[in-house]
Amino acid sequence: MEDITGMLAQIAREELELRFVSFDEDTAWALGQALARRAQERRAPVVLNIRSSDRTYFHLALPGATPDNDLWAQRKSNTTLHLHRASLAVGAAMRAKGQDPDSFGLGRGLDPLVYSAHGGSFPIRLTKGPVLGAITVSGLPQIEDHALIVETLRGFLA
Repeated sequence: MEDITGMLAQIAREELELRFVSFDEDTAWALGQALARRAQERRAPVVLNIRSSDRTYFHLALPGATPDNDLWAQRKSNTTLHLHRASLAVGAAMRAKGQDPDSFGLGRGLDPLVYSAHGGSFPIRLTKGPVLGAITVSGLPQIEDHALIVETLRGFLA
């Protein structure tokens, strides 16, 4: 059985720790390349996406990824951009309350075909400021999608 409380605490620590001093197009490009290298090393069949609420900064589909992964990336990043939380945390919080993450949008007036509470999207947040965007991976199991982002960010921000 998974430790949802522990998972939520870990994700909250990651969201506090993994923040940017500044973020622009050059940062997005470098981060996207770092994420792509890590995914390629693992031969991960994923879609990688870095975006804000109104523009895409980086998008790449690696071998084995499908058009469905593009749709999942969009839905997960919509959730992160809407709630300013990692999508894995949103789903875990729902499970902790006995709710089905697949029903995420229903109680909020959000279309579940546009939003998803499955892991794999993480907020791009400034150390002193707002959420500017979302980093998203889709194609692996949700915890692995999330972990790929966190591992890349730790190295990138070090």
